[in-house]
Amino acid sequence: MEKEYIFDLLHKATEFGNKNGADFVEARYDDLTLTTINYTNEQVKESSTKQRRGLGVMIYVNGSPGYSFTPDISVDAVKNTTLRALGIARATDSLNKMKISYDDRPIIKDKVKPVIKTHPKTVEFDEKLDMLKRGVSAAKEKIETQSTVGLWGELWGDKLFVNSEGSEIYWTPNLVDFRITAIAMSETTQARGGDAIGQSIGMELFEDERYQPETIGENAGTWCKEQTVAVAAPAGKQRALVGPRMGGVLAHESFGHLSESDFVVTGMSPIGDRLGEQLGSVQATIIDEGISPHGGFFLPYDDQGTKTGKTTLMENGTLIGYLHDRGTANKMNTATTGNSRAITFMFPPIPRMKNTYFKPGELTFEEAVEQVGDGIYTAGTSGGQADMDGTFLFKCSRGYLIENGEITKPIRDAALSGQILDFIQQISGVTNTMEMFTSYFGGCGKGGQYPLPVGLGGPDLVVNEVLVGGE
Repeated sequence: MEKEYIFDLLHKATEFGNKNGADFVEARYDDLTLTTINYTNEQVKESSTKQRRGLGVMIYVNGSPGYSFTPDISVDAVKNTTLRALGIARATDSLNKMKISYDDRPIIKDKVKPVIKTHPKTVEFDEKLDMLKRGVSAAKEKIETQSTVGLWGELWGDKLFVNSEGSEIYWTPNLVDFRITAIAMSETTQARGGDAIGQSIGMELFEDERYQPETIGENAGTWCKEQTVAVAAPAGKQRALVGPRMGGVLAHESFGHLSESDFVVTGMSPIGDRLGEQLGSVQATIIDEGISPHGGFFLPYDDQGTKTGKTTLMENGTLIGYLHDRGTANKMNTATTGNSRAITFMFPPIPRMKNTYFKPGELTFEEAVEQVGDGIYTAGTSGGQADMDGTFLFKCSRGYLIENGEITKPIRDAALSGQILDFIQQISGVTNTMEMFTSYFGGCGKGGQYPLPVGLGGPDLVVNEVLVGGE
């Protein structure tokens, strides 16, 4: 659908809302295409392409918000949607204990697109399926498998935004995700190994030797084979080298959510009212960024039309910032950070992360391993949980013993647990390398909105002590 027509509809929503008593109006439009291929046990189990298109209107009356949406892209539907949002704002005004106000800011007129050499929409299904077949074949060459899974996911489209100030923003999200999993039986247990890559980039991603289907498949098969001979992880407090995937999950799930301003202003976060405090070691710097040079998810603007930029949450162990939408930034008398996000046009935006990571340090990987001495290396993660008090438990999908400053045997059944502020205080070294990832088959969950594409990752972290669940 023509952008000019959509922008005209969005402006009609703001004008109609203002005319009927709204103090402020934000209107946004999503037109996203999502494609999934599931190639399990060398058969196509799913092949689908879905379009997610619609318009949402947020209205503020006396500082109280009201949100409504419609998939119907017509003038009448937009007017009705605006009236519903207005009615919700008025109906909830007397119950609302946290009034939202906005400072005036300059009108933003912008159009942003990522640099994509070969867009996934120009590549046929058969070519994507062939990539999955090549990846699975490479995995099977490394180990006799019981089962294999190849997954392809892509997301792309248009996002448009206008508000009462007259801002007009257009940008194009994009994400491709490729992953291979191999499953095999050892004498005593089922072994699993997998590798994946997701980035906001085009098909040129797979020209990089690290991310070619054969490389992803070989890694999956090799790491699965390692698990058939892996030793039990040592239990108890251990020194550890925490890899980019596990470190990124900790930065996001365990620390990032605590820094989201809706949790801060409502008193739910244990790091609320602690700006300026030394909460971690001087080696710990945590950043949340909209467009990262390291990769991840491309996010130039949030869903309130705020340019994202880079937000430093913790610098050398000191808490210096939170993640804001326009309302919480105004309430806390600070700058907006571009963290107001919604999973689709069907939901109102709330404070969410962008690309969250630990900042790289100065160690080489070899120096970091040597610094650990004796402990474990967590090279991958396979889920877990984190709570709002900062406690966490995350499983290690791939790990190794470190003995006498060298990586030795693969380990199984490892899990890291603890409290995130204790963990950050124990960081004694950080490598100078960086890896960032995003995901089509997962993402961030909050407030019933899942999965929201985010980026996470970082360097390798040397941790003096962390509780390891194992043998």
